[in-house]
Amino acid sequence: MTGIHPLANWDSLTPVLLQSIQETIYMVAVTLVIGGVAGLLIGAVLYATRPGNLFGNKVVFNVMNLVINVIRPIPFIIFLTAVGPVTKLVAGTTLGTEAAIVPMTIMAAVVIGRVVEQNLVAVDPGVVEAALAIGAKRLSILFGVVIPEALAPLILGYTFMFIAVVDMSAMAGYIGGGGLGNFAIIYGYNQFDQQATWVTVAIIIVIVQVGQIFGNWLAQRVLRR
Repeated sequence: MTGIHPLANWDSLTPVLLQSIQETIYMVAVTLVIGGVAGLLIGAVLYATRPGNLFGNKVVFNVMNLVINVIRPIPFIIFLTAVGPVTKLVAGTTLGTEAAIVPMTIMAAVVIGRVVEQNLVAVDPGVVEAALAIGAKRLSILFGVVIPEALAPLILGYTFMFIAVVDMSAMAGYIGGGGLGNFAIIYGYNQFDQQATWVTVAIIIVIVQVGQIFGNWLAQRVLRR
């Protein structure tokens, strides 16, 4: 009958689903490691080069601020195609899991950079002034005082980005990036199979919840120290 479609054959789809889960975890992990480190450095530079701050430099701050303000508002699904030439240069292709990691890492680094900057700015200036007063070096203050003072909110910020990166990995399925997004498109949307779609949704929810719970727990541990 027209409009009636058979349910997914899970005997054959289960291995594909498991592979998709592995691809999603791989994309998210690599993106968070590379983008997380790059974002921390970007945020630290933004904080430190603010006029009147540790390494106040108006030119550096304004240029980096402009770049972030240009990239951050771009919807990720558009950003995927916009940075296609960069992806091709780095990964050698614009398709597949490795290719999807390139735009994911760039966007994650930019957004994390802004999150880090905002959390560092919230640190009590008196802490910095006290460190300067005892003769501490500015670079030591930045990485040994300011960042540790903002550690708990930074953990929550990275937890937020973990969820955002999972979302990005799902959108990467539109360019054949693999992972759960690709699985949902091929075996759910294209096959008109709601069961496959909702199984994918459920797995993504579980991944996100585990990440959120862990991030909240870790932030609480840091606050109690």
